[in-house]
Amino acid sequence: MAHYDIITPTEPAEELPVVRQIDLADLKDALTKGVADFWAMPTHVVFLCLIYPIAGLLIGRATFGYDLIPLLYPLAAGFALLGPFAAIGLYELSRRREAGMDTSWKHAFDVVHSPSFKSILALGGVLVLLFIVWVAVAHAIYIANFGVREPEALSTFLWQVLTTREGFNLIVLGNLAGFLFAVIAASLSVIAFPLLLDRNCGVGTAMLTSLMTVARNPTTMAAWGLIVAVGLLLGSLPLFLGLAVVVPVLGHATWHLYRKVVEPDNGPRPEYRPRLKGVRYAAEFPSSLFFPARREDQP
Repeated sequence: MAHYDIITPTEPAEELPVVRQIDLADLKDALTKGVADFWAMPTHVVFLCLIYPIAGLLIGRATFGYDLIPLLYPLAAGFALLGPFAAIGLYELSRRREAGMDTSWKHAFDVVHSPSFKSILALGGVLVLLFIVWVAVAHAIYIANFGVREPEALSTFLWQVLTTREGFNLIVLGNLAGFLFAVIAASLSVIAFPLLLDRNCGVGTAMLTSLMTVARNPTTMAAWGLIVAVGLLLGSLPLFLGLAVVVPVLGHATWHLYRKVVEPDNGPRPEYRPRLKGVRYAAEFPSSLFFPARREDQP
């Protein structure tokens, strides 16, 4: 029987994963292993994570191009809400390196073969929805303080925010709202995506396990959230270019954090068998474009 170099989750889980209690030393070890993964797979990191600084620059360009200057900070900050979903390929590469398997960049997309792929997309959709709601709330806070008129320039906007009472209200309320959205997103997804990669479970199980992780390790998870927030802030300062380093390190570290906080499942993994493609014959054109003949040979 042919062997395919694909990691697939174990058979569907019937019980919730067991959540361990961890401490700050575990966070340090997870970050150390994340850095090690970053150095071991730099080509893959560049390939996967150039999207982060590019996306950041596009956000800034769209903001200035469409007179949406007040949304520049909410868009940049809210982008972090999507980080756990966007880093899915990094989790896969860390898992493969941990298992001693090939870490070629193409394996970052093996998630599409996972039985949990639909659940991963559904959880990603939850984070996208949170991002949209956050931007809408941030815009509503701005309008409540400054009205519907947009500032003519970035300098004008900064002057209004930093020197007026309305600007102070915007800073306080905006950051409080952003903190609330960040806590919700982190609580629902801190280890949910690595869990979905590793096991065949549903969105509910993944989110509940993530919430259990936060509930059992409130101080440690708060420290992890602070590390992520500071890292993303520092990575965003030089025109978002630092995210090409910060995001992969945090992404790889998140996989190792998952390994520390959730008891491993040593159950057997199903073999991945790719779907065979049909053969297209020129004599059957044009119907062969839409209905290729099936192959009878099996691997």
